[in-house]
Amino acid sequence: MRSGSTHVDMNAAHVKYRRLVEAAKALPPVTTTVVHPCDESSLSAAIAAAEMGLIRPILVGPKTKIAAIGGRLHQDISLYEVVDAPYSHAAAAQAVAMVRAGRAEALMKGSLHTDELMAEVVKKDTGLRTARRISHCFVLDVPGHADALIISDAAINIAPTLADKVDIVQNAIDLGHALRFDEVRVAILAATETVSCGVPSTIDAAALCKMADRGQITGGLVDGPLALDNAVSPEAAAIKGIASPVAGRANVLIVPDLEAGNMLAKSLTFLANADVAGIVLGAQVPIILTSRADSVAARLASCAAASLVAQARREQTAKAIR
Repeated sequence: MRSGSTHVDMNAAHVKYRRLVEAAKALPPVTTTVVHPCDESSLSAAIAAAEMGLIRPILVGPKTKIAAIGGRLHQDISLYEVVDAPYSHAAAAQAVAMVRAGRAEALMKGSLHTDELMAEVVKKDTGLRTARRISHCFVLDVPGHADALIISDAAINIAPTLADKVDIVQNAIDLGHALRFDEVRVAILAATETVSCGVPSTIDAAALCKMADRGQITGGLVDGPLALDNAVSPEAAAIKGIASPVAGRANVLIVPDLEAGNMLAKSLTFLANADVAGIVLGAQVPIILTSRADSVAARLASCAAASLVAQARREQTAKAIR
């Protein structure tokens, strides 16, 4: 490793993240526009991902500021393509335009607010919308839990409708396949495992399960409503007498709204010492969405997830052409 490189010991990370990163390292680096990497954490994460072979970054933002931050990190920024943009909004617009032009297969958030980046992504005529609703997935490595967990949506859709939840579930299932889950098992979470007219989330859950039965949602096993305990604990599911291929074994958790998802993800992060990666799906390319509080290992896992999603899309395109 060259002098001044950003060294990350992935052996110190949790085993599920190590598997994720190793799978992505076997693929070609995904060309990624890194939007406004104007603080040390976002720039160092992009460089670490590049050195690990996960991404080929195109740094979009004020060139002199990026170079100065690179100097403080003892990094030679001339090794990477830098596209000058005077401020964060311009960087977001430029990065999205480059994706539309086919110059990149992923976007990565730097030191700008999520709303500022997503405003450019969702623009009707110049953004990256598809027919699918855009949603966010956390990918968590929880110590002591056998499987990686996907939680959605805890960052984009505040109070999703049933129609929104159809796309949220499908995006999460597609991510599970891209991450090479052996089987995608989706729990639609609510406060109780019984359908109640007084708890709207349980009615949505029942409808989503029937939609999966009828082929309106594909690629995964879907069950709900399920409370969190009987979604992830076989013992809790057995005590409640829930016979289901998902109950107690879920690896995808669909929350009723953003607040519930955000609290669940942060509880696991800060109380259970989980690492949490973040990715936005439903746009034309995967969007690596990280927080300033994320560890470098979590940022690398987010890049790895985007690489695997990009590879899955390449394979789908090749299959469609054949």
